[in-house]
Amino acid sequence: MEDIRGLFQIMTRRFGFLNKNCCTAGGCDITLVQSHILYEIDRQHRPSIQQVSEALGTDITTFSRQIQALIKMNLVKKVSDPDDRRVQILSLTTEGKYVATTIDQQMKEYLTEVFSHMNDFEKETVLRSIKLLNDAMAKSSICCSTPIG
Repeated sequence: MEDIRGLFQIMTRRFGFLNKNCCTAGGCDITLVQSHILYEIDRQHRPSIQQVSEALGTDITTFSRQIQALIKMNLVKKVSDPDDRRVQILSLTTEGKYVATTIDQQMKEYLTEVFSHMNDFEKETVLRSIKLLNDAMAKSSICCSTPIG
């Protein structure tokens, strides 16, 4: 049987997931976690802190520290929900939107370049396989947690 973990280890390194900063945009060094947060805030449109934390599978305490860092970088705004003052709503600042868009463009360019080394059939096979893997991971009883505990 193939070394499945080894395949994932190599892919993780090649994607740069282990790098301290995944990208630089708008003069900001952004960590991988921060780029995921910006993406979710942009994708969900004015979500609560809880909604983004749950979407990323992150505990709220760690997540709150990341939000504070993004607020200090002037990329994210946090305001109380007018209907329920206990709920904090997140949105991107103008700078945050620029950074999120820049990161998105960088990722699209990278993936386009990667897929340029494959024919259409290979590309479709990889994308279909990633979708299957994501679906299977979502059904896993240990999804979104560290397998070791």
